[in-house]
Amino acid sequence: MSIESDFLVIGSGIAGLSFALQAAAHGRVAIVTKREVAESATRYAQGGIASVFSAEDSFDAHVEDTLTAGAGICHEDVVRMVVEEGPQTIRNLIEWGVKFTTTTAGDAYDLTREGGHSARRILHAEDITGREIERALVEAVRQNPNIELYEHHIAVDLITSAKLARRPLADNTCLGAYVLDIRSERVLTFAARATVLASGGAGKVYLYTCNPDVASGDGVAMAYRAGATIANMEFMQFHPTTLFHPNAKSFLISEAVRGEGAILRRRDGTAFMEKYHHLKDLAPRDIVARAIDNEMKTYGDDCVFLDITHEPADFVRSRFPNIYQTCLEYGLDMTREWLPVVPAAHYLCGGIQVNTDAETDIPGLYAIGEAAFTGLHGGNRLASNSLLEAAVYAGRAARHAVATLAQRPRPDGSTLCEWDSGTATNSDEMVVVSQNWDEIRRFMWNYVGIVRSTKRLERALRRIRLIQDEIEEYYWNFIVTSDLIELRNLATVAELIVLCAQSRKESRGLHYTIDYPERDDANFKRDTIIRKSFT
Repeated sequence: MSIESDFLVIGSGIAGLSFALQAAAHGRVAIVTKREVAESATRYAQGGIASVFSAEDSFDAHVEDTLTAGAGICHEDVVRMVVEEGPQTIRNLIEWGVKFTTTTAGDAYDLTREGGHSARRILHAEDITGREIERALVEAVRQNPNIELYEHHIAVDLITSAKLARRPLADNTCLGAYVLDIRSERVLTFAARATVLASGGAGKVYLYTCNPDVASGDGVAMAYRAGATIANMEFMQFHPTTLFHPNAKSFLISEAVRGEGAILRRRDGTAFMEKYHHLKDLAPRDIVARAIDNEMKTYGDDCVFLDITHEPADFVRSRFPNIYQTCLEYGLDMTREWLPVVPAAHYLCGGIQVNTDAETDIPGLYAIGEAAFTGLHGGNRLASNSLLEAAVYAGRAARHAVATLAQRPRPDGSTLCEWDSGTATNSDEMVVVSQNWDEIRRFMWNYVGIVRSTKRLERALRRIRLIQDEIEEYYWNFIVTSDLIELRNLATVAELIVLCAQSRKESRGLHYTIDYPERDDANFKRDTIIRKSFT
């Protein structure tokens, strides 16, 4: 069965939905998403979206803060472009129905501050910003007659002209994707004039993450297999403060809590961040995460503590109602007691390399949001720049895809090969999938986590290569399932992270190795580029 559209969007976070809303005025849009449409990393973003929205702030200041956090390898032209397009992008979100929190007087937006920012420039919706953005965009999408939603569908692989016709990669074009309908277990052919990967990050490649279960790096893995260039996969951001509780599934304590005065402490009450950075608790995330990791290892503790008990209780409850209520459900009153926290995998700063119009190097294929590498984040993402980047690039991708639509042939699923399962059978050994999934996540956490070494990376690569052999054999012998697709993608992403980390023989931003603890601008002030070999 084939489904044809002008635009195929894989993913339903802020990037994918923003693109769809702008492209829908010019053609038919199909949105493929693995769970319900609202289930994305966007939904779990608490802190907010960064943009210059105050007379006390400036584009130059936002640019400088981003460059500083990015550890010397941000693309300055991209940073300035994203920052300067930020205010209009925010206005677009507001027009689609997003309700950001205003001041008590109601005459301005309530701007907050987070780590690495020199001014208050974070627009938020209380402490559930992502949920509010997702709510508004989903409502707008559901009301648009030109947008068709395919929930509980997972992309298997991209369809390219090179793959179909065995042409050289120089002639490669993306024509759509094979997609598994999870409920019917059928693989469908989606044909499109433009395909957009907005599938999010890859936090589930690590044992501990604050990402939702959908974050398995699908877009990056599919693009890599199709021949697209991948960049800077070694830069995985670990959020410093995830709630440490046996019943909490990696619940994030927003950086905005520290922005409003919370202090990180050891178990004995010692505030330790001042010895790591002059901004103390508001230092960039890579520094805070490594500091916490070091304190835990030095003192043998299984967590550190976040203390905001010195702020008025009414203020804490009103500013962070969701965090307050969730912690209360776990028996923790943040107005009266310290919150136990640990770092967890949070945000992928690398991804599919794109230009300023979100084009990959495969014609007809775009990448936006966390799946894309734009050059904005460099070696470390500045807090709340992620939602901004996703929305800005969604707009740029939509404008470019619409402008070049006439240059692409109309989608015709009948000319594409249908998915062929061959002699594959149903598996009765799903324990193989769960075992490999668990093993990947554990060795990635232990060997390719916050602190790395040459030996650890070598061990990780040996393990991932063995597991990939097992996965490939399993993949071709058995009918595909969503679990198997995600496992295959996780293994690919794990390998890409390890290979990129091995090639960067220095410490910079989110990549820290004990064998090369210093930054080396002479040799490594550049991006790490990787492409699949088809020889």
